[in-house]
Amino acid sequence: MHSTLIVARMAPQSHQDVARLFAEFDRTEMPHLMGTRRRQLFAYRGLYFHLQDFDTDNGGELIENAKTDPRFIQISDDLKPFIEAYDPVTWRSPADAVAERFYSWETEA
Repeated sequence: MHSTLIVARMAPQSHQDVARLFAEFDRTEMPHLMGTRRRQLFAYRGLYFHLQDFDTDNGGELIENAKTDPRFIQISDDLKPFIEAYDPVTWRSPADAVAERFYSWETEA
């Protein structure tokens, strides 16, 4: 499994709105088209963390392909009032908000 973690800023009062938008989005076939196996959203002191797990490490490619889908465009637009770039000066795309993994451990099966 491959994971990505997106970091952004979010007002604390936006939790329910953001959760609702993703719940609606995740009821469509879009997560499957993007290869998303699991999505978890976290908040901490005005920060937003979006952890997404994929079956394979080509999740980035599948998301790039999905970016032109009207449903992907719609959720991106719907999230704009609630989520803002961590660093607006350097942000050009969601890829600019993906945290860099520098350590990983898991138990042996």
